[in-house]
Amino acid sequence: MLSGDRSPGEVERAVRARVGDLPVRSEQMAAVAGIYRAAAAVRQHFENSVLRGADLTWTGFVVLWVVWIGGERETRKVAEEAGISKGTLTGVARTLQNRGLLERRAHPTDRRLALLSLTPEGERLMARLFPEFHDEEVFVTGGLNDDEALDLAELLRRIVAQVERRGAERRLELLDGRDPPPRRSGRRPKGAGAL
Repeated sequence: MLSGDRSPGEVERAVRARVGDLPVRSEQMAAVAGIYRAAAAVRQHFENSVLRGADLTWTGFVVLWVVWIGGERETRKVAEEAGISKGTLTGVARTLQNRGLLERRAHPTDRRLALLSLTPEGERLMARLFPEFHDEEVFVTGGLNDDEALDLAELLRRIVAQVERRGAERRLELLDGRDPPPRRSGRRPKGAGAL
């Protein structure tokens, strides 16, 4: 993934200089790089504009959004709908609880499960924030007409569906049927020396 305004041909030549004769499908490489760059740019724009005033991260807003739109939800459902891990949700939910925006309570019939709901303060914040957030959705897609915006949404849905439908199978193929190793946090284990 190269940033900047390089053409697909320039990127392909740069990749070829590194990988030689390895077959490279530059159109697909450009699509994935574009998805990544667009997602990062949009997220950064929102966090530095409308979410900054509310002291929210993108992930914090998405968690509030999922609960605001869907009502009280099990934590595992919130994590799934927000596209984050349960561990990430735990930290985000704790922060939102400490700010008085989110409430966590035990499930009435299964004490192993927890439910999340917005507090009255969280409801007020989302009612105030959503119009501003939506204005920025309109801004970041301002270079597209309505049909192009719908086409883009459909193309992105197809990519998500491909990963959701076949991603687990593909990961097993790549790992020769083994489970993936646990994800590392990036921190060194205690007592580990410098590399």
